[in-house]
Amino acid sequence: MKILKGRASATFAVKATLAVVTTLAALASAPTFAQAVIIAPSAPPPMRREVVPAPRPGYVWDGGHWRWAGRGYAWVPGHWQPVRVGAHWVPGHWVQRGPNWRWIEGHWAR
Repeated sequence: MKILKGRASATFAVKATLAVVTTLAALASAPTFAQAVIIAPSAPPPMRREVVPAPRPGYVWDGGHWRWAGRGYAWVPGHWQPVRVGAHWVPGHWVQRGPNWRWIEGHWAR
């Protein structure tokens, strides 16, 4: 009978380990943070012209954009994003939704 208990506990240990690994894999594939939804009551100002620096190996330029600052827009200068292999950078942008404007965060797409 002791042999069966040993096998049962070994089987349980394997199943428990598999469950933990599966759960961790699922959590690792989900976004690690929730993004706030930014809604502005008016259209952003026209885009500014930026001097884009010379290309950097392993990086892509993410151009500047207007950020809603509660009572008006504030300019956020462009910056470099490290390249992700197999993906392309989709810059953040404003989209009109009825009378308001919603910010769509920049992201990597495959």
